[in-house]
Amino acid sequence: MSSLKTALDHGLTEEEYNKITGALGREPNLTEIGILGAMWSEHCSYKSSRIYLRKLPTTGERVIQGPGENAGVVDIGDGLCVVFKMESHNHPSFIEPYQGAATGVGGILRDIFTMGARPIAILDSLRFGDPSLPKTKYITEGVVAGIAGYGNCIGIPTVGGEVYFDPCYDGNPLVNVFALGVTKSSEIFRGYAEGVGNPVIYVGSKTGRDGIHGAVMASETFTKEAEEKRPAVQVGDPFTEKLLLEACLELFKTGVVVGIQDMGAAGLTSSSTEMAERAGTGIRIDIEKVPRREESMTPYEVMLSESQERMLIVLEKGKEQVAENIFRKWGLDFSVIGEVTDSHSIVVAENGKTVADIPLSLISEEAPAYDRPVREPSNLDELGRLDLSELPVPGDLGRVLLTLLSSPTLANKHWIYEQYDYMVRTNSITLPGSDAAVVRIKGTPKAVAMTVNCNSRYCYLDPYTGAAIAVAESARNLACSGALPLAITDCLNFGSPETPEVMWQFGRALEGMAEAAIVLDTPIVSGNVSFYNQTEDRAIFPTPTIGMVGLIDDAERRLTQWFENEGDVVAFLGETKEELGGTEYLSQIHGKTAGRPPSVDLEREKNLIATLLKASGEGILNSAHDLSEGGFAVALAECCFNPNGPLGVRVDIPAEIRPDALLFSETQARAIISLDEKNIERLEEISQEFEVPLKIIGRVEGSRIYVRELLDVPVSEALRAWTTGFENNLKSYG
Repeated sequence: MSSLKTALDHGLTEEEYNKITGALGREPNLTEIGILGAMWSEHCSYKSSRIYLRKLPTTGERVIQGPGENAGVVDIGDGLCVVFKMESHNHPSFIEPYQGAATGVGGILRDIFTMGARPIAILDSLRFGDPSLPKTKYITEGVVAGIAGYGNCIGIPTVGGEVYFDPCYDGNPLVNVFALGVTKSSEIFRGYAEGVGNPVIYVGSKTGRDGIHGAVMASETFTKEAEEKRPAVQVGDPFTEKLLLEACLELFKTGVVVGIQDMGAAGLTSSSTEMAERAGTGIRIDIEKVPRREESMTPYEVMLSESQERMLIVLEKGKEQVAENIFRKWGLDFSVIGEVTDSHSIVVAENGKTVADIPLSLISEEAPAYDRPVREPSNLDELGRLDLSELPVPGDLGRVLLTLLSSPTLANKHWIYEQYDYMVRTNSITLPGSDAAVVRIKGTPKAVAMTVNCNSRYCYLDPYTGAAIAVAESARNLACSGALPLAITDCLNFGSPETPEVMWQFGRALEGMAEAAIVLDTPIVSGNVSFYNQTEDRAIFPTPTIGMVGLIDDAERRLTQWFENEGDVVAFLGETKEELGGTEYLSQIHGKTAGRPPSVDLEREKNLIATLLKASGEGILNSAHDLSEGGFAVALAECCFNPNGPLGVRVDIPAEIRPDALLFSETQARAIISLDEKNIERLEEISQEFEVPLKIIGRVEGSRIYVRELLDVPVSEALRAWTTGFENNLKSYG
């Protein structure tokens, strides 16, 4: 087989291959093609997205480490910082749902403890196809079991997340996993191969043939033969990862670590080349010294294996025994497999014979960067048309509320999160189901809140607005929990970058994200791009998922979305517009995905957040819940579903617009709050200070959800619809 044919089989183009041969001055061998194919893949090189990613805001007063490392790091005061990132494991989860999701959890956790932080929380953002399809049920079950199996076994709580269903994900489910850890700001570790002559150490599990071509597979459009790629899916072992975590954290205390990196996508290839490239050095790997669990593995297979639970470490020379004693104690493999050089190349040798020699500049600086063609979708104007005069107002709005509450996207996901051990390590103080998860920082009064969000239907109809809303909603979620929004990690899920319409969506989405992040002062410190979420010519809706972290200085002042006390006053912040485009109501009741999504006013969002934070900081709020999918009526019902027992509510809202819009419009920058009557005057002062519209609309009382002249539904009936809706839609779940 010719070298060119081999290169094409590894996802390289003929032009890219010619660039390689020109730089090397010769034809590359199989191992070199494998290395460059993986590192120049979309998954590793970001060759179609780099020109856009540079436009994102990545710095700020609290940012300690932005993009470019294993995870982002943000200061939370008192010498502490949070380390967090979100990654995708989409393609593997379609092929093998359990292992795809499980190894996604394992990989993101390694990104956190590689930085020196102990992971304390996981969130998941999941997208599945039509819930009536057997394939969707199979994938959903497998993904949830994989997340639960890995997280529960390693002892890291999965404390929240989101789940959406839409036929656009039939062939491409999305499994995005977020993890967060805590450490001292003075004890952060980075992936640098510094110090010529320092030893390069392999630790963790042995290397096998699982996961070979994983990075390349994640950079391809799916075909009908996709499920034949099971060998490209890694196999995880959470018990080994737990040992690796504890061993690494113990090693960090010795002060002998120069640099450390997880072996993630492209395995030993990416970890070694990225560490040397960051440090401006070179690296030599003696491939025969890599521990293996399978016989007769070639250098190509060893370099490209994506076997899990492995790390690459550069130590101070002469400190090998200190490190080896720790890893042997924890029952893990430890091997000196090479050294740092001044060659500015990666050299792979087997028994003294060079089997690969590639300049690092060819892998990184000279990697292709494409400014792909862009084209606005031809059907965008048609999609945006929505004539409300042709949309009948349902006669029974209470029945509409019950239908929405029982829809698979809005219904309670207890079937999922009850499979997760969300209380392990006893840090979780706001449990799954509220606007944001909240985890205490032990030994301090502080807590960290976190949330993940993206409405991909909005992004399909208007990528700019949809992405900006994802940022704004995340910030509202945190503010409604009493947390100051700090920073973002993202997971940008799109179709093929070779499709001009997809690149238009991508560019517009990043513009919306960037503007919202700047206005709301939430820099983007880490993230992931996942292209090729496409089967044949059918792409997913653009799904730029936002993970956001916030800080609560006093955990006792945290809020949840549920009404707390009978007799509390219910108030409404913001204004409702007649915005039904892209809503859950329009989709579920009228069977349409059309119109323009709700408009976004970032200054109003900023003012609402300031109002919520000042009021919660003064302790005058008893609950707060932002309005998103389902609008006012769904949010009001969710406020009634207190886990300690449901509460009724009676409210009156002026009918200034059509009734279904009043109840189900998804206008942004709104929240429902409850408080003691004695605090109304102070709340009015705060809302006036920030120019946020405030209406006192009713009280927490009775056993019904009552909106004067619009709907009157027993709380018990609404709760039943919400609680059973998910299982009823996926009937294999009982």
